[in-house]
Amino acid sequence: MKVLQFTIPVAHDKAIITQHDVLPQFYSWLHRHEEIQLTWVMKGKGTLVVGNNMHTFREDDIFWIGGNQPHVFKSDLSDAIPGSQENIHALTIFFNPHGKLGPVFELAELKKIKAFLQKCKDGFRIPDAQREEISARMLQIEQHRGAKQVIHFIDLLHYFQNMEEPQPLISGSRLLSINEQEGIRIGYIYDYIMQHYDSDIKLEDIAQHANMSAQAFCRYFKKHTRLTFISFLNEVRINEACKKLADGTFDSISTVAYHCGFNSIANFNRVFKTITGKSPRDYIREFGQVGEQETAL
Repeated sequence: MKVLQFTIPVAHDKAIITQHDVLPQFYSWLHRHEEIQLTWVMKGKGTLVVGNNMHTFREDDIFWIGGNQPHVFKSDLSDAIPGSQENIHALTIFFNPHGKLGPVFELAELKKIKAFLQKCKDGFRIPDAQREEISARMLQIEQHRGAKQVIHFIDLLHYFQNMEEPQPLISGSRLLSINEQEGIRIGYIYDYIMQHYDSDIKLEDIAQHANMSAQAFCRYFKKHTRLTFISFLNEVRINEACKKLADGTFDSISTVAYHCGFNSIANFNRVFKTITGKSPRDYIREFGQVGEQETAL
């Protein structure tokens, strides 16, 4: 999996790009682009990786992804119809506040919107309470052209600027700037972890996959992600566990733990609470579909 620097394909006279996708799965390469990306997942589920942070997504989630943020939507096709070309529906709006729209955001009347764009440069998930309103406004932008589209777009940004401060997609600081070759290597490492998190991944295995010694790999991974390999792996595993616990499609908590790569239920419980701040049982009570299975270990 490469980190690809994208240039969003647009007509020369367009400053706002809308893209409506119906696909077997989301584009699976880690990539980045100068444009800010606002994506409404109309159908589908999986994991959004932004930098070194992971977020579960499902139908009707909306994400604001900052410009030049490495990201990838990893589709979960476990419930998909085999061979279907319509597992994923998404509406995305792209815009570059430093491109053709740059002079617009220099207007004194839009200084609050410009401040919002700067404050939210790391992106955020749209709060549930605002999803219906924002998705409706995104449809208006998609359905109009010319001046009316720009008016609806500015109106959407005005709505955003008045929201309560959302939770950012990025915790801590951004990843260090990396060249394309380093990005390709990090991409392969991420992809390997995402594909093998449910097995016993040994440090020697992942280091060999990255063509490094174990010691060199540890230094490299920490330098470029600001996380240890084990910390990142645990976050991937707990993210997957959260999805399973919330869906309610499991026989027991211990089954979830083992299917997500943990060999010990005690270790799973400890890591789960460290990352989420809750025990698995408390997480089920708050987010899960309550059933008899939640009482089993």
